[in-house]
Amino acid sequence: MPHRPLARAFAALVALSTAALGALLAPGTAQAAAAVNYVALGDSYSSGVGAGPYDLSSCLRSQKSYAPLWAAANAVTSFKFPACGGAVTSDVINNQVGSLSTTTTLVTITIGGNDAGFADVITSCRFGSTSTCTNAVNEAKAFATTTLPGRLDATYAAIRDRAPNARLIVLGYPRLFETGSCGLLAMSTYKRTILNEAADVLATVISGRAAAAGATFADTRPYFAGHGVCAADPWIRDVSGVIEAYHPDADGYRYGYLPALNAVTG
Repeated sequence: MPHRPLARAFAALVALSTAALGALLAPGTAQAAAAVNYVALGDSYSSGVGAGPYDLSSCLRSQKSYAPLWAAANAVTSFKFPACGGAVTSDVINNQVGSLSTTTTLVTITIGGNDAGFADVITSCRFGSTSTCTNAVNEAKAFATTTLPGRLDATYAAIRDRAPNARLIVLGYPRLFETGSCGLLAMSTYKRTILNEAADVLATVISGRAAAAGATFADTRPYFAGHGVCAADPWIRDVSGVIEAYHPDADGYRYGYLPALNAVTG
């Protein structure tokens, strides 16, 4: 009889300790079990053009792009990869957001460069005169600041509508060039400089519209610094490949885009 109060006290202590331990473990267990349903949308800078090898579709999707690399490193629950080379904002809305649902928890996207005439501007500067390049860049900058914001807003709204529970991460584009000496056949320093300035304008517009949509903007420019075309160790392809020209190579996706994404996902 004298030992019953002690036994009851011991039992109560065990129960309290068990409950406390359960409370400590529960959040970690819940976090570990949380599903990550990831969908990677966007254009060639998401599909992986420049990295190769590609799937059998016309979208030139590469498993060396940042999206599949991130999915593999984070053991996601599900991964969908509708990003497609050449996509503009309307392509995302009409052909890609169908991959989203209320169970999607993470969406990444690069978009807007093709709307602003990325390929035509680069071609004008690479093969045209200085004045032709300047006019093309100025037209692209004007489009980026006047027309593109509305297109981005519509795109982000379509994503939100289809995936209301997802975190949206918008990745930007890198500056393509280093502006030091680059050989006789390279674009002039002036052309490379104004193209980089256009990239800065595009980044400002995209980051602003992403913020307005409640999305996270991942700026890739700092990660590519020192690795543009004309660098000793470039992560951007020059005109060596027609389709792949002025896109990141495999190192660009792994060491440029992937760290930029990791920086905002933790």
